[in-house]
Amino acid sequence: MYARMVSDTARRRRVRYDVRGRAAVGAICVLALLLTACTGTPRGIEPVENFDGERYMGHWYEIKRLDHRFERGLRNVTAEYSLREDGRVNVTNRGLDTESCEWQEVSGTARFRGDTNTASLAVTFTWPFAGGYHVFALDDDYQWALVSGPTRGFLWLLARDPDMPAAQRERLVELARVRGFPVDDLILVDHGEPDC
Repeated sequence: MYARMVSDTARRRRVRYDVRGRAAVGAICVLALLLTACTGTPRGIEPVENFDGERYMGHWYEIKRLDHRFERGLRNVTAEYSLREDGRVNVTNRGLDTESCEWQEVSGTARFRGDTNTASLAVTFTWPFAGGYHVFALDDDYQWALVSGPTRGFLWLLARDPDMPAAQRERLVELARVRGFPVDDLILVDHGEPDC
């Protein structure tokens, strides 16, 4: 009788641990799936091929964007990219908070999601969370770029110069509209002299 009780108790413990183990594995799989989904490319958006990472590096101005919590209230927004020896990219985003009149800056790293000749990266500012960064339209001279996040809810128009001519800007906005982005929600980023 005692041996059967010990055996039943051991079996219940094994079942409990087995269920816990499966739950942990399941949670890890769901987390991995969510983290991967955050770096994916929106359906129908093709990142630029024959991408030259070295030419893309340097200083960029944010001209228009779909606004999000992490950039809300920022003006004079810029991005600085530099290649690292390990093939990753250093990323520094900077902007002036219009409410506090203080500069906000965040740094992270990006890695190519596949071939370095394809402009599709995963950017991490807070490990282990990464976001998609997909250049889907790029000037031949690398003077402007249209960049998508993992969904069409993320869009940036970047340029090497803060004073992009309005006609060119609107032509690129129309290109994004054709690709299915909600361009009516884009905001124009102010790069004038701050008054604080």
